[in-house]
Amino acid sequence: MRKVENEKIGRRRVVYVLLSILVAAGIWLYADLTSGPNGTPQTQTREFLEIPIEYLYESTLTDRGLMLVDEDTDRTIDLELKGTRWLISSLDRSHIRVTASLYDVTSAGVQRVNYVVSFTDSRFGNNAIQRENASFGMATVNISELYSRTIDVSCELVGGVADTYSAGQVELSHTEVEVRGLQEDINPISYAKVTLDIGANAVETVSRDLELQYYDENGRILDKSGIYSSVETVRATLPVFVTKELSLFVNFTDGPGCRARNTEYFIEPATIAVSGDATKLKDVETLELGKYDLRELGTTASENYTTTNYLIILPDGCTNVSGVTRAALRIRFKDMTSATISTENISWLNLPEGKRVELLTDSLAVKVFGTEADVAALTGEDIAVTVDLDDYSAASGTYTIPAEVTVNKGDVGISGLYQIQVTIREGGEEPPPEEEAGPEDVEAAAPAGEDAQTGGTP
Repeated sequence: MRKVENEKIGRRRVVYVLLSILVAAGIWLYADLTSGPNGTPQTQTREFLEIPIEYLYESTLTDRGLMLVDEDTDRTIDLELKGTRWLISSLDRSHIRVTASLYDVTSAGVQRVNYVVSFTDSRFGNNAIQRENASFGMATVNISELYSRTIDVSCELVGGVADTYSAGQVELSHTEVEVRGLQEDINPISYAKVTLDIGANAVETVSRDLELQYYDENGRILDKSGIYSSVETVRATLPVFVTKELSLFVNFTDGPGCRARNTEYFIEPATIAVSGDATKLKDVETLELGKYDLRELGTTASENYTTTNYLIILPDGCTNVSGVTRAALRIRFKDMTSATISTENISWLNLPEGKRVELLTDSLAVKVFGTEADVAALTGEDIAVTVDLDDYSAASGTYTIPAEVTVNKGDVGISGLYQIQVTIREGGEEPPPEEEAGPEDVEAAAPAGEDAQTGGTP
């Protein structure tokens, strides 16, 4: 048992010794890469060849009528960089960025500009890596004046439209553009072209932003490098048209007693052929002629149709292929009658405080209309007449007041305007006393039990 324990202790000691050696080696290696013999930083230089130079604000040059020319312009630089052995050994050329600004360049000619060396990895910032040497102190740039020309832009169409559809002319946002660059690059340009691919079976208008391609007089494609255009892209639009049969309809306004379901009508012509933008007509199947108020038909049925003509107004951008510019609505009621019914169902609203009302109109004749069955089923009890006394709160005396007439049975309409006469009295004022009736008057009176007073419910 003791022997096994001694073996375990021995193995652990071996592991501890190996770990100590590795840690010591790591510390020694780090110190060797970062510090000198007396603790001073241990530095090392390293050469990086042909690092690309990135020129900034080239678009600013273009705005000034200038451009950067490759010939005689420094495009790469050789650098000798210094840093600790640890950092310099881990520095990759992809971490190095050399930039030169053209913002202050305002004239043509060969010139020199300052450049800046920076690093894309933050480990090498804060002067951890320094420039020890370079193939030149300032970058040489060749600035030339831009030569400009205006050229035509055309469009090549690829694909086709589906059956029953047709295409219009291609519309371009720019039919000509200004191109600028070196004269030797601009002179060969004969025209510019964009290519619009609409697919095999286009069923709606196609519109896209397309890049320009330049061609010489023989139709050969030219290299775009070194050519600057006044626009980056050109929008090409191909209108796609469709011809459709649209059903004509009228928007009816109906009401009690005069419903569209109780009419017979037809429209001449019933449809028209319209051609227009397929996108706009995609979900369009009908065309509204206008509105028609069914109360204009009258209150009695007729064997003759009433005719109303409408101007056919097409959707924007559409063409009337049929050539018909007007349509006629011919309409009549299938079942319509009118009648005059008297009602004693008269009441009032908003009785003024401290007042009392006497109705002088006992019965009102109301003209109604609707189907024969609905009108025949009406009685005076189905018609209500109401006056609103809200505007007479301070009034006393006899007045003729507009009345609201409603029907509470069937689908029946009311013709005309109505009014009733009322007398408004102060609440403390008593009506004139009635004379005492003699025996002969009693015998001539109305049947017993009948109340002769009429009026509304206060």
